[in-house]
Parts: sequence; structure tokens; C-alpha cells
Amino acid sequence: MLPRVIPFLVLLLAMAAPAQQKSAFRWPDGKRAAVSLSFDDARLSQIDVGMPLFDRIGVKATFYVSPGNLEKRIEGWKKAVAAGHEIANHSRSHPCTGNYGFSKRNALEGYTLERMEEELDGANTIIQSLLGVKPVSFGYPCGLKFVGRGLETKSYVPLVARGFLSGRGYRDEAANDPEICDMAQLMGTGIDELTFDGMVKHASTALKEGRWVIFAGHEIGKTAFQTTDAAALEQFCRYAKDPANGIWLDTVESIGRYVVKQRSGGGAGGK
Repeated sequence: MLPRVIPFLVLLLAMAAPAQQKSAFRWPDGKRAAVSLSFDDARLSQIDVGMPLFDRIGVKATFYVSPGNLEKRIEGWKKAVAAGHEIANHSRSHPCTGNYGFSKRNALEGYTLERMEEELDGANTIIQSLLGVKPVSFGYPCGLKFVGRGLETKSYVPLVARGFLSGRGYRDEAANDPEICDMAQLMGTGIDELTFDGMVKHASTALKEGRWVIFAGHEIGKTAFQTTDAAALEQFCRYAKDPANGIWLDTVESIGRYVVKQRSGGGAGGK
């Protein structure tokens, strides 16, 4: 019986162990965790509602923009750049799986790596021509990281790793451990439809574990599908900026560069 009992005891001990271990990574100025606010697609409400909110409180956010929407509020996005917000790449035409009706004619299943590289480079070219900045952060449309189908499926993470400081996912289930996270596949935590308490819950977990939460949203306004509640967002921004809470609130680029620098200096790797 003993050989069977030992594996069972090992399993019980593993199940009883903490789900996450606190990172030994050191954040600057005594901070205990990091948070980035990011929003996708260059939705109109990001300029009309979000930007006044962020500028009023003194918060810098990251915007993964789609060129088509960018042109609808170009003056607003120029002001966002001047105010220090980060403009990031979200691809030229937002390809996702064809299982989403909106992407059926622009499905990743029909893409090649060469075509995806054109998507990334094309978006950078448009953003540079319109806003005069070259994105260093990339957000995977729909959080998907593949092209092709079946035996021909390929990851395009290496394209992102070569061309950008970071790549952010979407609706992932954990925050980023700065010691080991893959900068080309950062975890993105959905913020749309969260209450203030829900936002704080994610931040509190990061504080316990020394992690980096990258919130990912879309519209900013009243709670609805793919909409981050503006009142809850403002309340969270004030909470995160309070020095007593130990959170570094900044753009994906700023925090990402710090993580890379710290890991390079410590021999932990990183692009």
C-alpha cells in the first residue's frame, strides 16, 4: 500500500500549497505592485470620456489603437500624445478568428506570418504618419496569437517579440510575474464591466504577490457590454495613485521598460 499512499500525500500537499508565490522582484520607490490601464481600438469614448478623466487625475494610460478609428478623433489623439499617454499598435485591420462574425472575411485562419507582419508594420506606418510616434507596445486583437489552421497553424508571437517591447493578451486569468513573464505575451486582465471593488480585488492580489496587472478595456462610459464604468474607473485611479496603497500606476511601456532593465541587470533575461 505504501507506494500508493505516498503519491496521494504528495498530491494533497500540492493542493494545499498557495496558488501563487510572492515575487522577489523589486518595484521602484517601495511600491509593492504595478498596474497599467489599457484600452483597445481607439474607441470614440476613450477620447470623449476617458481622456478628460485621466488628465483630470493625472493618470497616463496605454491605447492600442486601430487606424480606422484613430482618424475619427485625430486631434484628440494628438492631444493624448502631447499629454504623455502611450499610443500602441493593435494591428492595421484587427484580424481575429473567423468564428467571430465581424472577422469572418478577415480571419486569422486565412493568414500567413508574412501577411501578419504586413499588418503590424502597416499599422506602425499609419500611426507614425498621423501622430508622429512609433509604437513599442502591441495588443493582440481578441487576445489571439495564431495564424493559419490545423497542421499549418503558427504562432505570431515571435513577430511581436522581434518588433515590439511587449505584446499584451486579453481576458487572461492572472497578473504578470515580473521575474518570469514573457514580454511578448503579457497577460491582459479584462476591466470592462468591473465594479470598483472588482478592480481593487485584482490590484490587491497583485499587491500580495508583487505582480503587474495590465487592465484591458474598450469603451469608457456607463457599465455595459465592452464598457468600463467611468465612475468606477475614476475611483480606482484615485485609489491606485494614493501612495499608501503601494501601487505604481503607469503605461505598459514605462513599466515594461523597467521590468526589462531590472531583469537584464539581474541576469533574469528579457528582451
